[in-house]
Amino acid sequence: MTTPDLETSTVATAYARWAPIYDAVCGPIMVKGRRAAAAAARAVGGKILEVGVGTGLSFDDYDRTTEITGIDLSAPMLEKARAKMNSGRYPYVKSVQQMDAHNMTFADATFDCVVAQFVITLVENPEQVLSECHRVVKPGGRIILVNHLYSEVGVAAAVERWAAQKTRGLGLRPEFPFSRLQAWAQSKTNAILVERRKVAPFGIYTLVCFERTAVPFAA
Repeated sequence: MTTPDLETSTVATAYARWAPIYDAVCGPIMVKGRRAAAAAARAVGGKILEVGVGTGLSFDDYDRTTEITGIDLSAPMLEKARAKMNSGRYPYVKSVQQMDAHNMTFADATFDCVVAQFVITLVENPEQVLSECHRVVKPGGRIILVNHLYSEVGVAAAVERWAAQKTRGLGLRPEFPFSRLQAWAQSKTNAILVERRKVAPFGIYTLVCFERTAVPFAA
């Protein structure tokens, strides 16, 4: 059995605490997954929405071939991101906004690509967030996720279940199953899974990519 989805208030409180040390602690740990997601997004190009942009750790992973918009629930994290923007090093980052990913204010089909790095396992309703990502991405566009996903069997799964109980207050969720992402895509007539792969070198993180098809997909 996996733990319940995290409440939004729990995550907001946790990441307000994380904000001062997030880059130093999480930057090195998440760098491979972060760069893999950004590389996949650059391959799509155009207007990219980063859901859970946090402190803007990923800004260095994009370039002038892209136009980045970021959203995050945490005001303290966004303060760090805006400071990076104000440095002038990232002209391709157009804006960062405080916004709940469950109810985005963007118009339908706004972005060429939506990226969510280390986010989808932490939100209160992952399926609703995925549906919002699907709504705001253009037909033919991609939704790119990178996360640690539940091992499901063996010793690793047991450790993840144990850790899940201990780390909820830190805003962490180590035992979220891929099957939920797959089931969400199967519930949509115009969403398909186009990629699922472990991120080298250790395979701790998994990159998952969905495409919003231009026409309804018949299974």
